[in-house]
Amino acid sequence: MADEQQNPNQEEQQEKINQLVTDYKTTFGTENGQRVLIDLQNRCHLFSTTNVKGDAHESAFNEGQRAAILFITQMMNRNI
Repeated sequence: MADEQQNPNQEEQQEKINQLVTDYKTTFGTENGQRVLIDLQNRCHLFSTTNVKGDAHESAFNEGQRAAILFITQMMNRNI
């Protein structure tokens, strides 16, 4: 019985995730979106180090920015 209750909920969650992936692809899949994505990749340290020698707080801040752009990139590359 518990499995029957979880399955519709899991299906609903998967549908929401799939819609979100579609939304990311729609948003960043346009020519304008691609320009914004490239700008974010550069600003958020996707292709460069996040370490700031002697400043752990700045390094952590930079890594947080990088994590955000990595998430967007993962959403763009996800298959639904």
